[in-house]
Amino acid sequence: MRIGFDAKRAFANKTGLGNYSRFVLDTLLKNEKGNEYLAYTPKNNQNLFPEFPENLIRKPTSFLDKKLSAYWRYASVTSQLKKDKVDVFHGLSHEIPQGLESAGIASVVTIHDLIFEKLPSHFKAIDRVIYRHKFKSACKRSDLVIAISEQTKRDLVDLYTVDPDKIKVVYQDCNPIFKQRVDQNLQHEILKQYGIDGPYILCVGTIEERKNQLKLVEAFSLMRKGDFKLVLVGKQTPYTSKILDFVQLNKLQSQVILLQNVPTEHLPALYQAAEIFAYISVYEGFGIPILESLHSGTPVVAAKGSCLEEAGGPGGLYGNPDDAEDIATQLEKILYDSELQQSLISAGKIHAEKFEGKHIASELVALYQEVKRLHR
Repeated sequence: MRIGFDAKRAFANKTGLGNYSRFVLDTLLKNEKGNEYLAYTPKNNQNLFPEFPENLIRKPTSFLDKKLSAYWRYASVTSQLKKDKVDVFHGLSHEIPQGLESAGIASVVTIHDLIFEKLPSHFKAIDRVIYRHKFKSACKRSDLVIAISEQTKRDLVDLYTVDPDKIKVVYQDCNPIFKQRVDQNLQHEILKQYGIDGPYILCVGTIEERKNQLKLVEAFSLMRKGDFKLVLVGKQTPYTSKILDFVQLNKLQSQVILLQNVPTEHLPALYQAAEIFAYISVYEGFGIPILESLHSGTPVVAAKGSCLEEAGGPGGLYGNPDDAEDIATQLEKILYDSELQQSLISAGKIHAEKFEGKHIASELVALYQEVKRLHR
């Protein structure tokens, strides 16, 4: 088979949708070599995916398509797909181009989450209208919808009345660097670089309201924390000021550390040296940082209510994201119970195996074969 992908995010986005797109393309190339995978992208000038073969990258060819790359992705790429004799097209980030059906090309679209529907106050009204149109259109026109979690599948059925039989849940794995142990001397050097000199609880993610780090800091302030520190890693936004105000008011300056611009290659050391990974986001489509933690051998405390219990499984404890006392209780349970720590670590490593790339690549190819067969 020849499968085409809307791969703009793989070559343009450093995190999130970019990580997912790179994961899918990489795991297929490594584990399912019997097919040809073509990546369609307006540009490839950020060196985010140097491992992908240059000869499999397809860009706009005409002067007009190069200038109007958004329209190329929306519609005119279809003629290029037909010329390239693509059997199946996979939209990796919520959308597929117009005209696939009439061009005889089977289609799959991945829907990551419906955060803009679940938390509308976090998005501009015009953005919600655009996203809703794109997502609904893609779900309607595609032959198959891939949801990255059971939570996302439920949301698609409940909010957009998508036929549940049309939706398949296919998970994703994290960057393989989180599966490699970091030498203890190197760990020590990296921690020293960031001023971390004692046991700590780690949280990784953009510092924003949805990620709920302020509630985590509140929970930390209620704990029997001794020498423990709380390390928050992520891009900072205006929401950061609320955290800093709380830290100052409660005299936590020496125990709460905020870091940003941490390179990806330093994250495995931070995960592996942490006592607990805490992630109490109020809503996620999946929760890759939890998977990174499980592979790192670090137990998790996460929020109930979205997909985080699905991601962490028996590798973590779960609390109410609106209740600082509940979160503090879950953190203390792990911190002061070494037997529980070890059982969570062991269970988490077993749970993480279900997200292995080779399994996911096999699932994807089976789905591509099925949609191609049904599309004839």
